[in-house]
Amino acid sequence: MNIIANEIYHIYNQGNNREDIFTSDDEYVKFLQLFRKFVLPHCKVLAYCLMPNHFHFEIYATEDSANIKKVGNIFSCQLSNGFRLLQSNYAQWFNKKRGRTGSLFRQKTKAKGMSDGSTNHGYIAFHYIHQNPFSANLVSKLEDWPYCSFPDYAGLRNGNLCDKALANQLIGFNERDFVVESYKLIGEEMSKKLFFKDDGI
Repeated sequence: MNIIANEIYHIYNQGNNREDIFTSDDEYVKFLQLFRKFVLPHCKVLAYCLMPNHFHFEIYATEDSANIKKVGNIFSCQLSNGFRLLQSNYAQWFNKKRGRTGSLFRQKTKAKGMSDGSTNHGYIAFHYIHQNPFSANLVSKLEDWPYCSFPDYAGLRNGNLCDKALANQLIGFNERDFVVESYKLIGEEMSKKLFFKDDGI
């Protein structure tokens, strides 16, 4: 990951060969626990969604996010190293639980910067991430998917993983109309801008 401080990033990865990485409640919970341990100390979270075979985070990079540290023979920023530790620790736990071996995630987690000209890609990514379960027909209402930040912003849950005040400041959504805005589906052309080329999930 090439991370610059004070920028918004869409960070995403998926299971190796598109295999499921979450199949039960405890797996989603474990992943978020490890996220709090390894990633959250190095960034601000604006939005997230865990899907059966992939994940999305919208992250605001802090100075600490971009700090470079040496990991073995490799130099890596704190945010990139945090995601590496998150996925390696989760994969070890998941493999032990399921009696499997081998890699669980695609090799590289991607971080696509959301500052691109006049288009508010941070706003688009925010709603795209929340719409994932609905677009994939996993639920009939956005409110029904618990493994994302939508219930927190909709006032249905008191989750504290996201910095909601910062998200409102940076993204500029309307708190009063949040749920209505969230149902305005992001088109395919717009969503392509949230990923690197040929990388859509």
